[in-house]
Amino acid sequence: MARPKKESCPVTIRMDKKVYDRLNTFCERSGQPKTTAIERALTEYIDAYDKLMERTTEGKHE
Repeated sequence: MARPKKESCPVTIRMDKKVYDRLNTFCERSGQPKTTAIERALTEYIDAYDKLMERTTEGKHE
């Protein structure tokens, strides 16, 4: 059974060749598509940033 399609938006970027090569190697080793790897990495990065911002702004409200 096919997975239901998720809502998505196309993105085009220019990526440093060394970073792309690392991404490609990672995806080959882990067996996941580049889209999945990039989505997961960005989600982790943004979540960490949001948590950092929450911690830094908590002290300002006192």
